Amino acid sequence: MISAKRLYISFALWLLVLGSAQYALAQPPPFVPRPSQKAIVMQTIGVTDLTITYSRPGVKGRKIWGDALPTQTAQGEATLDNQNIRPKDAAIVPWGHAWRTGANEATQFVVTDDVLINGQKLPAGSYSLHTIPTKDEWTIIFNSVANQWGSFNYDAAKDTLRVKVKPEWVSENKEWLEYWIDPVTDNSAQVNIRWEKVRVPFTVEVKDVTALALGKARAAVAAAKPDDWNTPLQAANYAFSNPDKADLAEATRWLEQSIKTKETYQNLSAKARMLAGQGKTEEAIAVGEKALALAKAAKANTSGLEKSLGEWKAKKM
Repeated sequence: MISAKRLYISFALWLLVLGSAQYALAQPPPFVPRPSQKAIVMQTIGVTDLTITYSRPGVKGRKIWGDALPTQTAQGEATLDNQNIRPKDAAIVPWGHAWRTGANEATQFVVTDDVLINGQKLPAGSYSLHTIPTKDEWTIIFNSVANQWGSFNYDAAKDTLRVKVKPEWVSENKEWLEYWIDPVTDNSAQVNIRWEKVRVPFTVEVKDVTALALGKARAAVAAAKPDDWNTPLQAANYAFSNPDKADLAEATRWLEQSIKTKETYQNLSAKARMLAGQGKTEEAIAVGEKALALAKAAKANTSGLEKSLGEWKAKKM
């Protein structure tokens, strides 16, 4: 006879195997192709990286949007996005319910700096992106739990931001779900969600690219290695090119740090131009001549520097 203890152990092992099998079916190993393939779209806005990672389900002749069937039940906005229990004629994405806005894992939305989503602040970080679609309005959700499977464990209490957007219904069918980013400007990018016959746009904006870049420049200079002359030079050049927002005294210190680390034709040329801009023509010529000698020794293109030197010398005549 089988003892009660052995029977209990056998049952526990059976449950473990069953659970493992279900998990394996949910997340197939990397050598098994997924019906909804993974995709990544990325855009840099100024100095801020935006990355969206998602999976691309196909329409495949199915009904994508519509009301939930009477037999489908879910509390409030809870997802009905479960193909294992979805009735045959049900919409893939029922109105009013949370959707992973992709397939497999929930869509992941990552920004490296604080941004504005349709004018509302979203802190830098990694988020799962869910939506609650209706025919006339979509809710775009940025949830603080970045890594989750679909929207099955989606918890609205962990939302960081929700924004309302208007869907645009079109005549042309898009078979495979796609995120694309266009148009872009110096400080913004429009994200477009496109599937079947709908396009849903929202805008990601960096409030002040220059201020953000200067802050990153400051951090980079502070972290520069003792023999790194290029980082403080690049920071100084950027600051000098944005005099309305930069601290020019700080920029000058960065430039001097670069020169003190190692004199190069690049940083000496920058100093010569800075001196010329301050009306210190004689000093500009002296530093410029030194930069020119280093540039010729390095077999660099000297035409621009020689032209500037000629102009400065003409002022002294």
